[in-house]
Amino acid sequence: MRYKKNSGKSKIPYKGINVALLVIIIALLAVTFSDINSLNAKISSLQSNVTLLSSQPGSVSATNGTSLLSIKSYNINGSMIVPNTSLPGFPVITANASFGQRLTNINKPLNSSYLSVINNAPDSYFETAGLMLLNGSINNNVGVTPIKVNPFILNGKPTVIYLGSITCVFCGENRWAMALALGRFGNFSHLFEGYSSFGDHDLPTLYWSPSHYNISAEDLGNFYSSKYLNFISIDDAMPITGGFQLNSPALIQQRINATGNVPYKDAFEFIARLNNFQGTPYTIWGKYNVPGADAVDFGNSTPTTQNLTLTYMTHKDVFNALSKPSDQFAWTEYAAADIYIAMACSSINNSAPICTLPAIQQMEIKGGY
Repeated sequence: MRYKKNSGKSKIPYKGINVALLVIIIALLAVTFSDINSLNAKISSLQSNVTLLSSQPGSVSATNGTSLLSIKSYNINGSMIVPNTSLPGFPVITANASFGQRLTNINKPLNSSYLSVINNAPDSYFETAGLMLLNGSINNNVGVTPIKVNPFILNGKPTVIYLGSITCVFCGENRWAMALALGRFGNFSHLFEGYSSFGDHDLPTLYWSPSHYNISAEDLGNFYSSKYLNFISIDDAMPITGGFQLNSPALIQQRINATGNVPYKDAFEFIARLNNFQGTPYTIWGKYNVPGADAVDFGNSTPTTQNLTLTYMTHKDVFNALSKPSDQFAWTEYAAADIYIAMACSSINNSAPICTLPAIQQMEIKGGY
């Protein structure tokens, strides 16, 4: 605001202006601190709500979906975290071990053949799996009711946000479907072999980046690129030889903030503001939030015991199954990927080629996306 120079006896009340400015500044600070306190309260609420849900899929209700639509929108620009392709203190372990206690090839980059299974899976596999899911011929449990949210826009594109744990069995299974889905909108230049923890079934899985597998840490970033979507990945790390463990949301946030990376800081703040995190895996696919896994796929049927078929499969077994799907395990992974694809397609106005598949279009209609 500009002020004219005054003439005559009247003078500009500088003291009054200073007082007024001071009042305004105090008011602004009060609003800022109120916002910070509100966010801190959300973080505390997240921490109290975490019940170590590595034991259930994410079949969630959308009863609070309407209120979630009012959550602050994010439309930002910035570069994301690009991790190292190897961690000197967490090398690839080549020693063989028995099922349930394996670390064989943990942190090993996928070879080109394995990477191609993720990046170049034929559309026909997704179409077949989608039709199987629609006609009820998938035996495993697949499907969630997502919660609609304002999309997290980064560099002009909607974002897939993932918060998981390397020790979590449902995260381990869920990453296969996630990777297949993301591969239809872009590609991974690197992925890595990994496992869920010894105490949570020792499942073969993928890591988005090399993992700090024997300490408490956060594995941040990935090697994904797409003209349609961003991918922000956060995997909480604890010793892989233990059971399922999760660091507190407050500590996860502290470590993310310490990186100084704005997209990751804001993405975690976005999760905090949604205030519905209860365990891992937790994902946001553009306009849709899924607080849990979207499938229970640990073999060729829904498990009825603690002995999961996937525990006794190697990475080679999984890639062989996905490269030429013929059983319920493989078709379920593609069907679970289809659910994520349908949410992503809705979020990008069906602009990617995969969105033209009849099965995906039917799933969008059936899911109300």
